Amino acid sequence: MPVRYLGTVRKSITLGHGIPFIPEFLRDEEHFLFRRMADRDRALLFIGSVSDRDAPDFSEGPMIKDWTYGHLAYEWKEHTHGQVSRHVGPQHLEPSQWRVPQWVIEWQGGEAFLHAREQDLQAAEAIVPLLAHGVQDKAVGPMPGWTCSTTRERYLEQAHKLLRHIHRGDIYEVNYCTERHAAWPELDPYSGFMRLLKGADAPFAAFYRLGERFAICASPERFLYFVGDRCTGEPMKGTRRRGANVEEDARLCNELAIDAKERSENIMALDVMRNDLSRMARSGSVVVEGLCEVRSYPRVHQMVSTVAARIRPGHAPFDMVRVAFPMASMTGAPKISAMKLIDEAEDQARGLYSGSLGFFAPDGTGDLNVVIRTLLFNRTTGIASLSTGSALTAQCDPEQEWEECEVKARSVLEALAHA
Repeated sequence: MPVRYLGTVRKSITLGHGIPFIPEFLRDEEHFLFRRMADRDRALLFIGSVSDRDAPDFSEGPMIKDWTYGHLAYEWKEHTHGQVSRHVGPQHLEPSQWRVPQWVIEWQGGEAFLHAREQDLQAAEAIVPLLAHGVQDKAVGPMPGWTCSTTRERYLEQAHKLLRHIHRGDIYEVNYCTERHAAWPELDPYSGFMRLLKGADAPFAAFYRLGERFAICASPERFLYFVGDRCTGEPMKGTRRRGANVEEDARLCNELAIDAKERSENIMALDVMRNDLSRMARSGSVVVEGLCEVRSYPRVHQMVSTVAARIRPGHAPFDMVRVAFPMASMTGAPKISAMKLIDEAEDQARGLYSGSLGFFAPDGTGDLNVVIRTLLFNRTTGIASLSTGSALTAQCDPEQEWEECEVKARSVLEALAHA
C-alpha cells in the first residue's frame, strides 16, 4: 500500500535489482540530482522541477511539505556572512537554488520506492519501466591536457603569505584551493559519473544537472545530516593516498592516524563546526561523537570527526545550514578572517566547488554533502574544471600541501579513466 507523507505518496516499485544507477532517460531531463549516502545504505534520484526558490520551504514548521533538492554555491557566504568576493562567480549559477521535484526514486537497502505528489502519481508510474535501462558505459577516451589557473610557483608564494598571517596569529588555519580546467567537448557526463562512482566508491557522491551545467561529484565528505531535530556534521581534514600493497597501505593509514599536523587541522575544523552549530542548537546538546577517525576509500584515506546537536525549538534544519555555511573544513579558523584571506589569495571564484548538493524530505531527513573531488562540466562551452585544496597550518610544508592538491586531483581523474 502507498504511504502518504505530508504532501507526497511513497510506493514500492520493482526494478529487478537494488543497486542505484543512472537511467538513460535522464538525458532528456534538464534538472535532476542523484545523491548517495553509503553509510545509510540509501540513494535518491530527484527528477524534474515543479517549482524553485532560493531556500527550502520550512514556513509551516520544522518539517518540510515537499521533497526539495538543490545546491549551495560557495558564494552563498555573501548572504550568510556578508562576505563579498573580488571574484565574479559563474554566470547563471544562483548562490542558493532549491527545487521541488516532479518525482523521486529512492533506493533503501535492497528495496526501491517511487515518491510523487498524489496528483502526479499516475504520470510518475509511467517512468518506472524506463528505470530498467541504465546509461551505457562509454570509455572517456584520451584524457585532455589540463591547465592549472594557479602555477606551482604562485601557489607556493601565496601559501607563504598565508603562513605569515598564521605565524602572526591572524588565523590558525586556512583552506587554500586551486582550479584546473580543460577543453573536453566529447565528455559524456552520464557515463562519466557512472565510471567515477564505480572507481571512487565515494560515500556522498552526487550527479547534478542544471541546464547545460553538470557536477560529477565523488565526495567523501558530508556537511550536515538531519533526522528530525537532530543535526550531525562530519568535518574532514587529513588525506593520504592508498598504498600499492597491503603493508604500504597499512603504514600510510597509521601514518595519517597519528600525524600531529593532520590531527591539528581536523580538530580546528571540528571546533569551528562545534561553535557554528551551538549558535542554533539547544543548550548543552552539542556533542563530539567521533574524533579524528580514519576512513578508507578506494584511492585515499581520510580523517573525519563527528559532531551532533539538537536544533533549538522554533527553528528548522535550514537555519542550522545558514549558521554553519560555508563548512569549516573548506574555510579555516577563525572562519571570517580565513574567508577574507582566501578571497585575496585564490585566483578564481569557487562557484559550486566547496559548496553543497543535498535535499530535505517530508520524513524529516535531510543530507548535504561537501562538493569536493568534483568535475564541473559546461556542455555549452565544452570546458571541464576540477578544483582541489588543502589546509595550511603553522606546522605545514607548502610543498607537501601542493602535492596533496595534486593527489586529490589525480584521485578523480584516475577513477574516471580507469574505472
